Order: sequence, then structure tokens, then C-alpha cells
Amino acid sequence: METVSSLNSSGVAPNSGQANNYGFALTSLTSLFFMWGFITCLNDILIPHLKGIFDLTYMQAMLVQFCFFGAYFIVSLPSGAIVKRIGYQKGIVVGLIIAAVGCMAFYPAASMHSYPVFLMALFVLACGITLLQVSANPYVSALGEAKTASSRLTLTQAFNSLGTTVAPYFGALLILSEATDAAASAESVQMPYLLLAAMLLILAAIFAWLKLPDMSAAQESEEDSGDVSGSAWQYSHLVLGAVGIFVYVGAEVSIGSFLVSFFAEPTIAGIEEAEAAKYITYFWGGAMVGRFIGAAVMQKIAAGKALAFNAFVAIILLLVTAFASGQVAMAAILLVGLCNSIMFPTIFTLAINGLGKHTSQGAGILCLAIVGGAFIPLIQGALADSIGVQLAFLFPVVCYAFIVYYGIIGSKPKQVAA
Repeated sequence: METVSSLNSSGVAPNSGQANNYGFALTSLTSLFFMWGFITCLNDILIPHLKGIFDLTYMQAMLVQFCFFGAYFIVSLPSGAIVKRIGYQKGIVVGLIIAAVGCMAFYPAASMHSYPVFLMALFVLACGITLLQVSANPYVSALGEAKTASSRLTLTQAFNSLGTTVAPYFGALLILSEATDAAASAESVQMPYLLLAAMLLILAAIFAWLKLPDMSAAQESEEDSGDVSGSAWQYSHLVLGAVGIFVYVGAEVSIGSFLVSFFAEPTIAGIEEAEAAKYITYFWGGAMVGRFIGAAVMQKIAAGKALAFNAFVAIILLLVTAFASGQVAMAAILLVGLCNSIMFPTIFTLAINGLGKHTSQGAGILCLAIVGGAFIPLIQGALADSIGVQLAFLFPVVCYAFIVYYGIIGSKPKQVAA
């Protein structure tokens, strides 16, 4: 895949120096995608861990995702305004610092043995991740030709999936395998999250020092050529894309959150949590592999068609998961990760396509829609409490059905009347 296209987003051929800067910027940004993927996937380990420590129901345990992804709803639009004022690079630095503060808050949460303080720490951490999302996603889209933006963002998202692939092993070894009494188990999260805080602060220092290309001039040129009135809400493909992000993130987060509990079911595998957590690697590893493949495939196949196909296959796999047992059910749910691979970057780039001066606002709206990761796991948690973990996997089918619609019909750019 070309990380540097022959034309930039303004339709002007970049000189070789600018092209090199684009390649260097994309390489640097992949480290951020890795880190927030790693941190987000650790929630899948925290949920069964904290559920056991604090004797929670499934729905109560899903408050982990509610607080984490609820931050997207609260701070996404303000983050868009911040990025517009201070720029992409400074937004990245500030986001990394806030995320580090959230990680450090895990230390007092464990010492106090308080579930509400854990939730507060997760919220602060997610505020930093949200600012990173709002800063980095449109930056990647802007670094090159518009028609290959989906492919470019898919490639960087592959490194996000590398983080989610590594995280379950990290969490299983350093968190779930620790002492069994409640106090010691709570404290088992302290060192891992302090290490993450240190890494985030190091990245903040690096990004404060790096000389990355300023994309504001290119974006202003594109903005000047488009509609200078109205708002991103006037574009139906953006609004429907926000719904797509809501249901996609909600479904993916919800599935990942239940994998450990699902594999522990006697009719599925009946394995211990620490062992079950390692299987999550295959779920997120499938997403990683699929993103590398998708980055190449979507150079030739329309993004909307690829999106609809993957969502349809995910529906079939979820139906198998809900009604099969043993290794068949395990394999089906893990393969959903492969289907998820291209969904977020593809929906994101289809939704901001053609927004011009409203791109920053559109990115904020899309990141706001990530709040789906807060609500859909709660609903699936309530279903798991009432009808069981396995049948609760029928709920994400509805989410993927909408994504099929968006890929085929809803993603076509259309500005509605003001």
C-alpha cells in the first residue's frame, strides 16, 4: 500500500521532501494506534477481574465499558474544538498526558479497593484516548490522496489491532494470574498501569519534539473549495456514519467484553479465566490480519462493498455462536474479529468524505458516536443476566445488519437541505 500518494488532499503533487514527511508522520502515528488499542483491549481483562473482586453482575461489570466509552460522548466535541484551536500535533501531546494521568489513578483505586474509583480512573484515561482519536484519525486521512484515505487509515488501524492482540497476554499474565484474595487481586493492576503511564509520558515527550508536517494549509485549501456554510450535520452520509460507528464499536466492545465469560461456560470450553483471556488474542489478531489484507484489497474494491460483505459474514458467525457449542461456537465468535477488521476505518473515512471545512466537526461527531461502546455492552450484559451469555450474542446481529445497509446505501455522499 502507498503510504505516500502522488497527490495530496488538495490535488497538488507533493515534492519529495513533503512526501518523505508524510511517510515519517504516518510511521510515527502508528505508535499511537498501537497504544490506544492496547489500553482499550485491557478492559476485556479488567471486566472479569473486577467482576470477581467486587462480586458484580454482568451488567454492573459492563460499567467498565460504560465509563470508558462514555468519555467519548462527553469530550469528543470539545476535543474537536481543541484540535481546531491548537492543531493535530499538540492535541496528540495533550491527549497522551491526560491518558497517563488516568493510568496513574489506578494505583489509588487499587489501594482503596474501590470500584467507583476504578471507574473514575477509566473515565480520565478514556478522555485522553478520545483526544488522541480526534487528533490522529483525520490527520492520517489528510496525509495523502483522498481516494486512498480508507486504505491508509486501515493500515494504521492494523497497528491498533496489534496492540489489542498483545494486550490479552499481557493482562492474563500480569493481572489475572496474580494472587487470589481480593485485596491482592485489586493491587495486581497497579504495576501494569504505572508502566503504561510511563510509556504514554515518553510518547508525549517524543511527539512534542517531533517535526511533523502541518496539514492546516492543505486542509484550508480543500475547505476553501467547498461549501463554507452550514455544518457537518447537513450531510446524511456523516449522520448515518455516526450511527454506523455507534453500532460497530458497541458490537465489537460488547463481544470482546464477554469472551472470557463465554469461554468459561461448560458447554463451550469450561476453561479458567487466565487461560480464556489468552484466546482473546485470536479475536483481535484476526482484526489485525484483516486490516493488513483490507489495506491492499480496498485499493481495488469499493470500500462500501467491502464493508457490507464483512458485516454480513459477521451476522452468520454470530448466529452460529448463539446456537452451536464447543469448538464450533468458539471458532465462530473468534472469526468475527476478522470481519471487524476494516469496519471502523472504513466507516470513518466514508463518513467524512467530502465534508471539506466541516471535517474537524465531522471527526468529532464520529468520535462522539464511539459512545456505542458504553451502551451496547450494558444491554448485552442485561441480556446475559436474564437469558445467558451465549444467547445474548444475538443482540450484536442487529448492529451488523445496520452496517450492511450503510455499506450498500447509507454511505453514498449526500448533503441534505439546511
